[in-house]
Amino acid sequence: MTRRELRARGDVRVVLAEFEAAATKATALPPGTCEEVAFVGRSNVGKSSLMNALLERNKLVRTSSTPGCTRQINIFAVKLRDGRELRLADLPGYGYAKLSKAERASWGERLEGYVQSRATLRCVVLLVDARRGYEPDDAQMAEFVRSDRPAGPAPRLVVVATKIDKLPKASWRPTLTAITRDAGVPAVGFSAATGEGRAALWASILGDADREGRAPDALASSGAVG
Repeated sequence: MTRRELRARGDVRVVLAEFEAAATKATALPPGTCEEVAFVGRSNVGKSSLMNALLERNKLVRTSSTPGCTRQINIFAVKLRDGRELRLADLPGYGYAKLSKAERASWGERLEGYVQSRATLRCVVLLVDARRGYEPDDAQMAEFVRSDRPAGPAPRLVVVATKIDKLPKASWRPTLTAITRDAGVPAVGFSAATGEGRAALWASILGDADREGRAPDALASSGAVG
């Protein structure tokens, strides 16, 4: 079965997922050898849980009940059943009010340094808490991701609304529609607890893999709203 056929079925299987490296600065990371996908969002948005659910691994990406746990850039090597190899980057969170100004500045420099300098970065997944909606910090991050950078063209932006299971199901569509409107790109609803939206999120992440340049369809039945 071809890569396109596997993705059309939403059948993305991870055959290898392992921690590869961590650093406080992008310059200290191993050189990029394949496409990279970065995950970023406000502290306590559920980033680690989402990445574990996406990779179908329980404890690969460190989770914590304490906001602001990720203080480094953590890189994970991933291989899919269709043969594609990726690196996933877990970036420091933002918007945690209890951090000092110096800590916030330091974390911001790490995050921005990675996005600006990583030539192999192809996609940034921006996590938004479905219960809070698209906030000013998220809009600022999206604008930064879309801006010109020395390393090459801006990476594609994928927006995912986490913890969708915490909302009544009747409010999922209006919530995702509002986030889509504010973000300017289709939002994917995701639940790390139930796996809701996993296929839709993988389709959005791998959209640039279609060599004919076509993005995947919005998968409304799996949590995406076009």
